[in-house]
Amino acid sequence: MLLTITTTHRPATDLGYLLVKHPDRLQSFEVSGGTAHVFYPEATEDRCTAALLLEADPGAARTSKQPDTFTLRQHVNDRPYAASSLLAAALGRVLRTALRGDSRDRPELAAGPIPLELRIPALRCKGDAAAFFGPLGWTVEATPIPLDAAHPGWGASRYVDLTLRGTLRLADALNHVYVLLPVLDDAKHYWVSSDEVEKLLRAGTGWLAEHPAKAVIARRYLAHRTSLTNEALSRLSEVVDTDTDSVIEPAPRPESLAALRRTAVVRQLAEAGASRVLDLGCGPGALLTELMRDRRFTEIVGADVSTVSLDMAARRLRLDRLPERQQARIRLLQTALTYRDDRLRGYDAAVLMEVIEHVDQPRLPAVAANVFGHAAPATVIVTTPNVEYNVRYPGLHEHGRLRHHDHRFEWDRAQFGAWCDEVAARHGYTVTRHGIGEEDPEVGASTQMAVFKKTEVFQ
Repeated sequence: MLLTITTTHRPATDLGYLLVKHPDRLQSFEVSGGTAHVFYPEATEDRCTAALLLEADPGAARTSKQPDTFTLRQHVNDRPYAASSLLAAALGRVLRTALRGDSRDRPELAAGPIPLELRIPALRCKGDAAAFFGPLGWTVEATPIPLDAAHPGWGASRYVDLTLRGTLRLADALNHVYVLLPVLDDAKHYWVSSDEVEKLLRAGTGWLAEHPAKAVIARRYLAHRTSLTNEALSRLSEVVDTDTDSVIEPAPRPESLAALRRTAVVRQLAEAGASRVLDLGCGPGALLTELMRDRRFTEIVGADVSTVSLDMAARRLRLDRLPERQQARIRLLQTALTYRDDRLRGYDAAVLMEVIEHVDQPRLPAVAANVFGHAAPATVIVTTPNVEYNVRYPGLHEHGRLRHHDHRFEWDRAQFGAWCDEVAARHGYTVTRHGIGEEDPEVGASTQMAVFKKTEVFQ
């Protein structure tokens, strides 16, 4: 298995400092899949290429824990020859410092983008490689490898010769490959357990949460294990760029869309003077964490229909370790927004952040009646995706896909505006709408937000 990394940054030999591997040396490492070698086929001031070559042990390619009685497997198994999770594991072991973005000798270079070309000459590719790498800033060239060059009529094999070109931070580039190698291959050579979720979130820091194919990536990376996939997607909806235990420490970058949403919501709550707040559909507790940091919010309730999400929120908030005074500020409730719940009445504000699009549209009137009519807080904040912006996510809009596997719908600005106006008129609120994220002159912002205020006559 072979991966080459090329740069034309001058001096190009600085690549050796970023990889912490000297261009004049051949270095070999024993890894779980065999023996990995790092060497430099070319190293000049103008162009430098580093190669990671894995001599795989065919026995390491077996995913089963049972004894292998198929004696011909080493001759017919493609794992030792085509890039797979074996190469990804070697990458994580041999280039660990570069994956973290650390460089003692060239810290400024490690923190910024450089021109890069990555090539994997034999990769089993299930799906369109451009749909996975394209949204990350790569120009993708995936040349199908014929089944047999002597028999062109047999067509292409399931393998491609993959070349990626772009100007990116080296750490980001390596983490893209680390995650997407087993995703494109759609197989792993080892048993997948819960710690794989942490690996995925660490390596996906700063890019996976906003990737239009994140659901497919999570499902394949986690070997189609539903419980692990659901946990990863729930945590990705928070964007795990605040994980203080992250192995990958990205350079400063613009705030993620999820972080911008939380900031915008907290700002609106503060402007409304709210102190007692409901987070309806709180999920694993990303917004709750932000609210707990702000002492203006004296009573915080997180409500969700999923007990699994509430358990995750409790762990994230470390409720069992909070001082008694802090514990008194927060409460978690299991409830469904399609049913009346007297426990939700009497609060200053309620937030439905990225919630309504997870509800079947015929049930939205019941949600509106219970939130705006029965609970009736003075302020209600709703955020939801702007489907018009999906054209800015390559590989998403053209295939008619929504941003999340559980979305029942996504509205354009006119549809959201009509729903907001109808709800406000029916339940005695005024409403203003705002965009969150960069405002595109043609399609608006990625997220749309509505702020509802109870009119005095209905107070």
